[in-house]
Amino acid sequence: MIDRESAAEQALRGDVRAPSKGPGVPRPRESGPLPHRVRHRFPIFERLVYVNSCSQGALSDSVRQAYADYLRDWDERGSPWEYWVEQTERARRAFAELVGADPDEVGVTTSLSEGVSAVATGLRFAGRRSKVVMSDYEFPTVGQIWHAQAARGARVVLVPPSEDGTIPYEHWEQAIDDETLIVSLTHVSYRTGTMLDVERITQLAHERGALVLLDAYQTAGSVPIDVRALRVDLLAAGALKYLLGSAGLAFLYCRRELVERFWPTATGWFADREIFEMNHRRYAPATTGARFQSGTPPIPAIYAGVAGIELVQEIGVAATREHVQALNSRLIEGLDELRAKVVTPRRPKRRGALICVASFDAPALVAALRREGIVTSSRNGNVRISAHCYNAEEDVDAVLAALGRNRRLLRRA
Repeated sequence: MIDRESAAEQALRGDVRAPSKGPGVPRPRESGPLPHRVRHRFPIFERLVYVNSCSQGALSDSVRQAYADYLRDWDERGSPWEYWVEQTERARRAFAELVGADPDEVGVTTSLSEGVSAVATGLRFAGRRSKVVMSDYEFPTVGQIWHAQAARGARVVLVPPSEDGTIPYEHWEQAIDDETLIVSLTHVSYRTGTMLDVERITQLAHERGALVLLDAYQTAGSVPIDVRALRVDLLAAGALKYLLGSAGLAFLYCRRELVERFWPTATGWFADREIFEMNHRRYAPATTGARFQSGTPPIPAIYAGVAGIELVQEIGVAATREHVQALNSRLIEGLDELRAKVVTPRRPKRRGALICVASFDAPALVAALRREGIVTSSRNGNVRISAHCYNAEEDVDAVLAALGRNRRLLRRA
């Protein structure tokens, strides 16, 4: 049995070094507007206008230091597995606090794909209740995982958008019925920036006896999330984007009462009830969220992920949401002046941090902006502009000016 005492308790004994802020790593400033308080933590702004957090968050000094801490610990300790297990527990606790869950309801995974695969393979598609309902907004990995379950009896139904690009509630009413086993939702579409009405859809699903899985990769860190308030049964998210971590770390929340309902066949030794028992003669998954884990944890990414999440919490997710909404209102107003076609809904409650603009040649427009020192991305014929806590009004104005110089590539409203 592993000793689960905290890193702080071990540090007091001298067994574990407390996490380092690193030499010269400053804390957020205490006064002034949000970007003024935190922008100095992200060196990329010395060179570029970075508005691509929907793909990857900007690298902070604390995350860079976290990688140095990982190498230091490896060098000094040799093979500090017990310590690294505690680092995994730190990541679990940090994410649980972020989304209002208990730590034992959270699995630490290498990717959202790994967590969702554990969920999907842990379900049984038998009898009438074997239908998977998902939005037409889903990220490919989620759709592909559910379609792969067709070999095991799953029937996948897509809920289409209307002509305006939104998915009306009536479409969900038509799709979710007493044959539905699980409803798979993306909180914010990576293609359009549309935010679904999760609470209402979840209530409908529960009334009809279905589970709900929420993909919160595009909202975790940029929108306050409370799994109790949302009432979702499962939630998956990664550290790469608005949580300011790096690739290789994600999380899977499962409501405690449901954990043992799942029997994942996509698994590994870190999903075991006693990982250091090292028993290869039976399958005994953990009775906690660790049940959805797999093999060796992504230790370097965990160091970085904890640093990113702690920085996000220090800055404040609610403050970030308010700040980004103001920037996006400024952006949309400027896009209207350019007569550009904004794909993302205009109602603040129906959009996340991501604004999508239609283009005749989105990759060419992204490349043109990049030549002017502005980092964006494209999906589905749209240019994606995604601000975060570190962006300022001058970033928005720089984007609008560059779009104006390349307006021939913009679709008109």
